[in-house]
Amino acid sequence: MAEHKGVSRSNKKQGKQSRNFKESGDRRSSQRHEGVTVKEGQKFPLTIKRMGIDGEGVGFFKRQVVFVPGALPGEEIVCEVTKVKGKFAEGRIVKLRKKSSDRIAPPCPIYEECGGCQLQHLSYEGQLREKRDIVRQAFERYTKINLDKIDFKDTLGMEDPWHYRNKSQMQVGQQGGKVIAGLYSPNSHRLIDLEDCIVQHPQTNKVTNVIKQLAGDMKIPTYNERKRKGVLRTIVTRVGFETGEYQVVLVTATEEIPRVELLIEEIKRRLPDVTSIVQNINPQKTSLIFGDVTKTLYGKDEIEERMSEFRFDLSPRAFFQLNPVQTQKLYHAAKEAAALTGVEKVVDAYCGVGTIGLWLADGAAELRGMDVIKEAIEDAKKNAEVHGVEHAKYVTGKAEVLLPKWEKEGWHPDVVVVDPPRTGLDSVFIETLLRVKPERIVYVSCNPSTLAKNVHELIGAGYKLKSLQPVDMFPHTAQVETVALIELK
Repeated sequence: MAEHKGVSRSNKKQGKQSRNFKESGDRRSSQRHEGVTVKEGQKFPLTIKRMGIDGEGVGFFKRQVVFVPGALPGEEIVCEVTKVKGKFAEGRIVKLRKKSSDRIAPPCPIYEECGGCQLQHLSYEGQLREKRDIVRQAFERYTKINLDKIDFKDTLGMEDPWHYRNKSQMQVGQQGGKVIAGLYSPNSHRLIDLEDCIVQHPQTNKVTNVIKQLAGDMKIPTYNERKRKGVLRTIVTRVGFETGEYQVVLVTATEEIPRVELLIEEIKRRLPDVTSIVQNINPQKTSLIFGDVTKTLYGKDEIEERMSEFRFDLSPRAFFQLNPVQTQKLYHAAKEAAALTGVEKVVDAYCGVGTIGLWLADGAAELRGMDVIKEAIEDAKKNAEVHGVEHAKYVTGKAEVLLPKWEKEGWHPDVVVVDPPRTGLDSVFIETLLRVKPERIVYVSCNPSTLAKNVHELIGAGYKLKSLQPVDMFPHTAQVETVALIELK
């Protein structure tokens, strides 16, 4: 699963999805407002009806859809149009005439400047409610399903929705002769220095601050994307919440790091409990964080994390859920949806290091998983061995290739668990599912729109949607995960 600049499954991905959503138009409104236009700079009163997929407020002016960042459902504002894009317009709040009772002061001092979070100005109870509504909107837009007739649950939230991210990916740059590291401001290439991000585990903040201080002191050149010169591109840190182990990954544009031995010794001196120091080399002009070559500079190749009775070895590029507290709730929801009785053959597609499959393994007769990242499959094999799961088999490759192969060999899955990237299931994989026809599909989604589209395709081919469980994996952002149970009719 590709990880882009900034937050993993980040604002860039989310922003792209938002543009797709907006440019496809709000279907319920686009047919009504043909010929109606607004102009940039125009001001008018606007009532916010609901929340958009990026967390912005959505209102209608003369039946034309208007997206307003920072506006909340139920609010009445004076809006100024900042951009017109055919079927929709974007605006900003000029005056807040009627506030939502859920509006609060965001605790982060650089909240609006950073853009890593979108909903800190909305109470947490309000966030959970609106995220469920975002899922509802997606299904109303792309399907004809009456959600009142299925088991559509409330969003599972966190008791303490702060400092929950176990991994940070901070871009490195220069500002006033000083090395900085952070995220890009929305819709810009301006890097915002993050000293203390309140959604990150405190250890990731500490590590990032130490590394950028050392990079400055040792005059290690930071990478300039436009000039394609420099060395240090990104500081990646992952922490084991339960074990306390942590790994520092220095993503560089070059194979050589100036004074690397001294750098390693200084990191060890300032971070004496560091578990692993790794270099990843990415010389390409790309928005992807990692390159193909990874080498360990100090300590272990992997760090260990535990969830419930499970422990996982995590290599730098292996995908692992970013919120371990909520991951347990997400996987419990997937296990409940799978409803295994001990006789089922289960496939864990997009398996990563095998987390979901291992969570379900005690209820399966046999478990098979696949992923296109070889390192993740090696981790999955180790994780299965460590936990004594002898009835699991992990293979590097694509599900659309392996499932038909296994079917021909006489091995038929009863349950398929999928946890795809934001783009959802591609058409080839859906065709494969429809040929194999498992009894149940447990779909773990990070994008309500692609989930709804995929469910619509599956329903048209003989499946039915049984339940939806939204899970808040990323408090204070507009993202929502959903566990969907889809059964063969």
